[in-house]
Amino acid sequence: MNIEVGLLDPSFTHFGVVRASLDLDTLLFTPLTMTTIITEPATKETRKIVRKNSTQLGRCKIILKGYLPLIQGCRIVFAEIPTGAQSASAAWSFGAATMAVAACPIPVIQVQPSETKMATVGTKTASKEEIIEWAGLTYPKAPWSRYPRDITRKGKIIRAEGGIMDSEEHVADALAVGHAGIVTDQFQQLLPLWRQALAA
Repeated sequence: MNIEVGLLDPSFTHFGVVRASLDLDTLLFTPLTMTTIITEPATKETRKIVRKNSTQLGRCKIILKGYLPLIQGCRIVFAEIPTGAQSASAAWSFGAATMAVAACPIPVIQVQPSETKMATVGTKTASKEEIIEWAGLTYPKAPWSRYPRDITRKGKIIRAEGGIMDSEEHVADALAVGHAGIVTDQFQQLLPLWRQALAA
């Protein structure tokens, strides 16, 4: 018994979106599409002609127009809700990302960042590299972007050929959000109802 679900790692600059098939018996995900929606702040040149708040509004529209079609038809969405802004700019970005999730027309299972890390790597202080490594090992057949050759710095290999690119961090996080979402009380309460409905 499978349903299609959306997995979101919302951010104002890099919005990770995974559409996946979820097996309701095994609770295993199969990634179908993986996308990172990127929005760029205004440059020094464009700031002279376009107001900053107009640029921010445009970036919000890019996020909504980008992610909503990717999850259309999904039965449920798992989304990490940003927390812990340390500046006014970060708070604004978190607010915009949270509003994007609030605009989702599909029921959302909310996940906290600490829950995402604990459900995958097992520590609340998991790094970007650890999440990417976890995602690559858990989903080796997913359509990852990989380094075509070794990346070196000062004669040392810092990224090996065939390794998952750092830019895949946000879809790796989205997959991790799904793993945290399926153990929430909210999802566990819905699970038997879906199983009964699909069995019928």
